[in-house]
Amino acid sequence: MSAYEKQRLANIERNKKLLKDLGLDKPFFEPVEKIRKPKAKASPKKRTFSQTGTEGDDPGTPAAKKLNREVDSVAEQGASSLRRSTRNQGKAIDYNTEKRSVENIPISMKAGTRKSSNTGPLGREDGRRKYDPKTFGSIPGIDVGTWWETRQGCSTDSIHAPWVGGISGGSNGAYSVALSGGYDDDVDEGYAFTYTGSGGRDLKGTKDNPKNLRTAPQSSDQTFENSFNAALKRSSETRKPVRVIRGFKSTSAYAPTEGYRYDGLYVVEKAWMEKGLNPKGHLVCKYLFKRLPNQPPIPIRRSEDEESTRSGSETEA
Repeated sequence: MSAYEKQRLANIERNKKLLKDLGLDKPFFEPVEKIRKPKAKASPKKRTFSQTGTEGDDPGTPAAKKLNREVDSVAEQGASSLRRSTRNQGKAIDYNTEKRSVENIPISMKAGTRKSSNTGPLGREDGRRKYDPKTFGSIPGIDVGTWWETRQGCSTDSIHAPWVGGISGGSNGAYSVALSGGYDDDVDEGYAFTYTGSGGRDLKGTKDNPKNLRTAPQSSDQTFENSFNAALKRSSETRKPVRVIRGFKSTSAYAPTEGYRYDGLYVVEKAWMEKGLNPKGHLVCKYLFKRLPNQPPIPIRRSEDEESTRSGSETEA
């Protein structure tokens, strides 16, 4: 085992212990699904006609016409995922699963040649912003679970403004962060995670690696003087909520398999410095995030085996 791998595993264990010491190793603040009590069975009503009116009723009566409208409505649902039977009138609808705009759905999904594993609504990919992304907390109209194919979409909908950077913030704290597999020793448990700060890399590149800017090896210590790191440290003091998106590049079980997904609001529980996962031992800024309660649960990424099994089942069906 290489020295790098030994150091990586040691850092991961240290981060996991930190989560456990703070009581964040169990998702005790995830929402609990309420169990609905079964309703009392109503006395069955006598059916006086069938769809074809063969039980003696005239198919032209108001009752028969109503049933025909229901049948037609069900048949039309194949044309649009947002059409519903009149039987659902007056009932509660889960708009989180029906909010997906037809205009935003990629052509490949409309044609049925590609299916997304993301179950939430699809956000916009371009256009003018409706709200200021330099806002603490939720963005109106963007539900937890909304996803985008690119970081541009996250910026358009004001969830996370930078197209590339992982931290968005100001002097009063951070507005949002992106988890996209940046550092190998960070731990992501969904409801809590550790996050490594910004800086310590020569963005001008080197003679041997002139174009490898954002992924260049760390060449100096990170500091809380860095504006992005300072914003997250300030958030640990103010405890203002921070929006979090997860990207497909992350290896976390809580990351989406495609695109970028909004996973809700978190608070920065702690900020500190430690030796980073680099050959020269440069220091990095570290942060501990905890998810706020009363939010929808985070989907868990399917493994490749599960996806293969699922695809096979769908093909057989």
